[in-house]
Amino acid sequence: MTRHHAKTFYFASHVLPAQKRNDAYAVYAFCRHVDDQIDLAPDESARQRALADLSHLLDTAYQPGENSFESVPPWLRAFRETIRRRAIPSGYFKDLLKGVEMDRGRVRLQTWDELDLYCYRVASVVGLIMVHVMAEPSPELLKPARDLGTAMQLTNILRDIAEDWRRNRLYLPADELEKFGLTAEDIARQRTGDSFRAMMRFQIGRARAYYGHAEPGIAALPADGSRFCARLMSTVYGAILDEIERADYQVYRGRVSVSFPRKLWLALGQCNGGP
Repeated sequence: MTRHHAKTFYFASHVLPAQKRNDAYAVYAFCRHVDDQIDLAPDESARQRALADLSHLLDTAYQPGENSFESVPPWLRAFRETIRRRAIPSGYFKDLLKGVEMDRGRVRLQTWDELDLYCYRVASVVGLIMVHVMAEPSPELLKPARDLGTAMQLTNILRDIAEDWRRNRLYLPADELEKFGLTAEDIARQRTGDSFRAMMRFQIGRARAYYGHAEPGIAALPADGSRFCARLMSTVYGAILDEIERADYQVYRGRVSVSFPRKLWLALGQCNGGP
């Protein structure tokens, strides 16, 4: 599941010790299952049922004993073993479900506070979960993990403006668009003039600031591959912003990505102490 749906993380995960790597895959499998169940629901009623089923599944996973997990898929048994072994708080996954709820139907965010909350629920909680997988959680790790999740989600949003609009989702806050003289209509019309470029520069600057905030926490991770994995994720995802700039912010022409050779180059740079 991770190899197919999360190519950047799968690429970076190979430096982790085997148990941490498998636990990370198990966590990702649950998060992916949540996304799939909601995305595949044909209507609002089905989405509500899916959310209820996911909430029940999560509660069951956290119940003591074997309960009803004998006949579930292997990835789900692995997930239950991981959350117990790593003592991962259930609240993180419950926040993830709340984040999925924010994606239902037509999405129009009005302010940075709304976008910040969305980033926390769908991405930062995953960073917080990964702290439990990679290390003993501590304040010096948790806040940077939250910031790295925000940075990566902002990167996703900037890369996927066109794809999200096709799904009737606009995550760029309306008040920030207005500051740059833009409206939802400009996004719908895929206008990429000076105002759009200025807005993108502002958003990219914000994302890079969050990557910077995350760095002290990455540096404090264990040197068993955990630190390397987190820094490589940060570096490769941050390189997506470079690619957006290289494309002159033309995110409507196709999905911007970091090529596999460039990922290898970035990984080699980490091995050599930079960039």
